[in-house]
Amino acid sequence: MMIFIPFPLTFSVLLPFFLIVLFIYKNSKRRINKARLPSGEMGLPWIGETVEFYKAQRTNQLFENFFQPRIMKHGQVFKTKLMGSPTVVVNGATANKFFMSNEFKLVVSSWPTSSVELMGKNSIMEKQGDSHRCLRGIITSTLSITGLQAMVPRMCSSIQKHLQKNWQHSEEISLYRSTKMLTFTIVLECLFGIGIEPETLFGVFERVLEGVLSPPVNFPGSKFSRAKKARTEIEKVLITEVRRKREEMEGGRDEEDDMLFSKLVAALIRGEITEEEVVDNVVLLVFAAHDTTSYAITMTFKMLATHPDCYSLLLKEHEDIARNKKPGESLTLEDVKKMEYTWQVARETMRLCPPIFGSFRKATTDIEFEGFTIPRGWKVLWTTYGTHYDERCFPDPMSFNPSRFADPVQAYAFIPFGGGPRLCAGYQLAKLNILVLVHYVVTQYNWSLLDPEEPIFMDPLPYPSKGMPIKISRKSDN
Repeated sequence: MMIFIPFPLTFSVLLPFFLIVLFIYKNSKRRINKARLPSGEMGLPWIGETVEFYKAQRTNQLFENFFQPRIMKHGQVFKTKLMGSPTVVVNGATANKFFMSNEFKLVVSSWPTSSVELMGKNSIMEKQGDSHRCLRGIITSTLSITGLQAMVPRMCSSIQKHLQKNWQHSEEISLYRSTKMLTFTIVLECLFGIGIEPETLFGVFERVLEGVLSPPVNFPGSKFSRAKKARTEIEKVLITEVRRKREEMEGGRDEEDDMLFSKLVAALIRGEITEEEVVDNVVLLVFAAHDTTSYAITMTFKMLATHPDCYSLLLKEHEDIARNKKPGESLTLEDVKKMEYTWQVARETMRLCPPIFGSFRKATTDIEFEGFTIPRGWKVLWTTYGTHYDERCFPDPMSFNPSRFADPVQAYAFIPFGGGPRLCAGYQLAKLNILVLVHYVVTQYNWSLLDPEEPIFMDPLPYPSKGMPIKISRKSDN
């Protein structure tokens, strides 16, 4: 039976509700208008300056064509609108320290909708407080000194197998594609210990990556739609692996070891985390640990190729280490610690060619910073370029000078791995991956770039447009 409510009665009931909403809205507008916002342009309605941002990103010119012109016009702190959200972009070591150290207090992680849906709503990227600390504790326990000592031989084995299979009988390879496949393999085999053939999932993960910064429009054929389908494929495979591992551990046929996948499933059994959290964190960490690392490795070799004096110093460091190893003997963590100059080269490469441009946060309260007010709910974007290319942090910033890292650098100035409570949990894995691979390549192969001027594009992360082809030959064959 339909009940008819007279219009005057309906109006009298709803009017107070509308007045309250209007009051809140006007107060919110008044609060923002009274605040001293940073200068800047908000661009078109809703879209803001997103088109300009994506255009600069695509050609890997975010600093030159988006951030730098606005810094010159408005200063180190400026407002804009990106992906539908009013955003304040902050630059400089002081800003990095302020926002990174106030994670969970003034700001929280706030990636675009597409990134969250594809990386996982239950991943550490989205977790706050106790949930974040629990997951981070599980991850970092795998990368303790003991964990790293056990990981180095496994990594040596994976790298040598990859080189024998893909490099040994080749004269030319795509360095970027080869390192992407290798780092993906290392994450699955050496970090997680998941018994899945990397080749079966590599292409699917690549399809997901294509959509992580795309507009979250889920219509057939769009990047986001293709990425969502690929994400579903990965999820099905991982859920099967999680349940198989859980059944074996609960049945006494397997036990917790030093692999991250085992530790996550053990935490699931103890009721500390959910199945969704296991899956989402595997997905996130595969991306975080392999894609940015492969770019860093590729650009390290490019810098070495174009700076032969640096390459000579690096090669000597590795030849000295190899001279003290027996044939076929794996490296140890102590050997890796001796690669000091190599790590200077890698850090200088990541300073000039950061694998990520920055990271988004959301203000959980009105924030007073350098005389400006950042309203609650606005996004905050810190950038690597804001310090990496700043001569106050790094004199002559556009020159390649690894020795600048021989001494400690200013805190919060070098931030390819972020900082504060959200410092990249896979930092040590990335470092090991870079150093161990460089060792085996430079001691076993002669190599040279085929196109030193190859352009770098970004979609959504930076990559060499031709895959960085290199000519190679085994040293033992000469």
